Amino acid sequence: MAGIPSLKTILKEKPDSLIGQLFRYAVVGGISFVVDYGSLWLLTEKAGLPYLWSAAIAFILGLICNYLLSTAWVFGESKLKNAWAEFAAFAIIGVIGLGLNELIMFACTDGLGFHYMLSKIVSTGIVFFWNFLARRFLVFKS
Repeated sequence: MAGIPSLKTILKEKPDSLIGQLFRYAVVGGISFVVDYGSLWLLTEKAGLPYLWSAAIAFILGLICNYLLSTAWVFGESKLKNAWAEFAAFAIIGVIGLGLNELIMFACTDGLGFHYMLSKIVSTGIVFFWNFLARRFLVFKS
């Protein structure tokens, strides 16, 4: 099919297509989730930190992982020439995503009566697309 990159292209070369970047971002998101979730568990259960401190640290570790993998493997050149400004923009989009996550989970759980785990699934789907599209169009040259 014309326009859809092959799996070889997606895995080896920097894809310029929206579909190729979306696929790679999904992989990066999965890896970043494992870093975030695993760090939360380790810091709380093994290091004995309060869960809110662990959650904040884990979020930052997941964000750094996502940033490093996204800049190396998902997106092309940045619109911003300063690496710190690029990371700050990337992080602000992530923090907005975190706020959306909380809002959607609250609305689905307390407002619609969903189980919180179902609310998390709904929220994850919406926030994934927010993070990807905002980063693709606001931070990186698409």
